[in-house]
Amino acid sequence: MTDMNTTPKANRYTIGLFGKRNSGKSSLINAITGQNIAVTSEIPGTTTDPVYKAMELLPFGPVMLIDTAGLDDVGELGKLRTEKTYEVLRKCNLALVVVDIHIGITEFETEFIKQLKRRRIPCICVINKSDRDISEDLKTISTDDIPAVHVSAVTGFGIEKLKNVIVENSNFEDVEPALVSDLICPGDLLVLVTPIDKSAPKGRLILPQQQTIRDIIEKDAIALVTKEQKLKHVLGGLKIPPAMVITDSQAFKKVASDTPTEIPMTSFSILFARQKGDLAEMVRGIQQIKRLASGDKVLIVEGCTHQCQADDIGKVKIPGWIRGIAGDDIQFDFVSGAHFMEDLSEYALIVHCGGCMLNRREMLYRVEKAREQGVYITNYGVLIAYVMGILKRAIKPFPEASAVLEESNKNNEKEE
Repeated sequence: MTDMNTTPKANRYTIGLFGKRNSGKSSLINAITGQNIAVTSEIPGTTTDPVYKAMELLPFGPVMLIDTAGLDDVGELGKLRTEKTYEVLRKCNLALVVVDIHIGITEFETEFIKQLKRRRIPCICVINKSDRDISEDLKTISTDDIPAVHVSAVTGFGIEKLKNVIVENSNFEDVEPALVSDLICPGDLLVLVTPIDKSAPKGRLILPQQQTIRDIIEKDAIALVTKEQKLKHVLGGLKIPPAMVITDSQAFKKVASDTPTEIPMTSFSILFARQKGDLAEMVRGIQQIKRLASGDKVLIVEGCTHQCQADDIGKVKIPGWIRGIAGDDIQFDFVSGAHFMEDLSEYALIVHCGGCMLNRREMLYRVEKAREQGVYITNYGVLIAYVMGILKRAIKPFPEASAVLEESNKNNEKEE
């Protein structure tokens, strides 16, 4: 059960450990956390899948450390492990490039550091297996303009200094923007509509609902939670209209009907599209539905995995809605979790979930990958609002996205 006081993995500052096999990455993550998180061995390639560890790094706050397989892994399995490592790289706010002092920085690490710079990921060179901080070592270990720290993961030498250097070189602004708190004022009342269906875990609200409530409370505002059947009654009983109504997308139609037009209304999924990625791009992408032709392929993407229900939103409802608009010959593929293919060229449209389990860097990577290949991308909440005929209202609180929709509508009128 998720604790509302625990920062979710997707919202933590993410620090990845990268390097060759046997450079001591797993020993280093154990030393930084003070726990035996990762299995260590002198045998190269011990780490196969990424190992995640959440911790508090003072004075910065909540971070996520990720140990990865060696970037120089070999063979068919090695190739798969390396692919997993590069998936981790997409979500990193900071990279620790771990080097064995006895080998030094080779062309391999130099090229990797150049790649980090291209991706605008700050990095620190960690010279492992050192027993003291010897300045002359840096004469033979070129780190360009990258901070370098000598450590010994086995003895603990330099670990506290490394933590300080991590904090000094972390971009505190490289965090996810607010969900809703920037749209409201202290003391505001917000009504949250949270249907409880088969997909809602028993005994708790789903993560988007929890995080929205937390964001509202931290703003010193008030969250009032109700099911969709009680919304009209709740609104009628309030002396002052709420600052906003936020609903689960699947209840959009009823909530729009029961909420007076003067009260701002949107969905959890649309809030996440704005926080995690590019809401304006998602609104731009929705126009592609009307352009889909017979035989076109649509990719449905979810950032997490869950048991498919009979009326599953991603695998059942969304394909049904799209076929209802574009025809029965539209084809669908489905992916979930961390995997996101490199080649998207066969798809005419991507429909992505809200991304509550992904961090902003990963979500922006996916949006940019689609944009680079000329593939339109939209979001569950945006699509549902569009299908229900209430998209203009649902994105009204967000001027940039509203401007994109208005421009798209003007272009469509010219084409017609």
